Amino acid sequence: MTTVFTTMDSPLGTLLLSGTLDDEHGFALTAVTAPHQKGALSEPAPDWQPDPEALAPAVEQLTAYFAGERTTFDLPLAPVGTEFRRRIWDTLDDIPYGATITYGQLADAAGQSPRAVRAVGGAVGANPLLIVRPCHRVMGANGTLTGFAAGIDAKRWLLAHESGDQLF
Repeated sequence: MTTVFTTMDSPLGTLLLSGTLDDEHGFALTAVTAPHQKGALSEPAPDWQPDPEALAPAVEQLTAYFAGERTTFDLPLAPVGTEFRRRIWDTLDDIPYGATITYGQLADAAGQSPRAVRAVGGAVGANPLLIVRPCHRVMGANGTLTGFAAGIDAKRWLLAHESGDQLF
């Protein structure tokens, strides 16, 4: 299995996209990271191979999202994480474009106890597929903007973009 990468310009800055490529399973996207994102690589690892062609569908879909022409993503995904984190990340896919939910609502939707809200928050914060898995749509219990690995300004921009309200 080979890890491949490319970069793309976006309103959030240059995004680093990476994925796995092998003969048996083909390509799967493993990460989309923004500049200065907490806990994420800002540069490709030395053993990663540049492969814009393999990542072209992801670049095309993200470009369409930023242009306001796409509200969902249809890409093979292979994020690396614990079973609990993958369950939370899968549940993020159910949050509709332009909508928001709280961490407690996300815990409930993922079949977790409301007491698991901190663990759910940790899983959301560790989401490796920024934008594609819409962790930016998760808010604090009182509806406030709370942590976002790429920064609150990026979260604010994404929510405004999706709501059509540039004054969010």
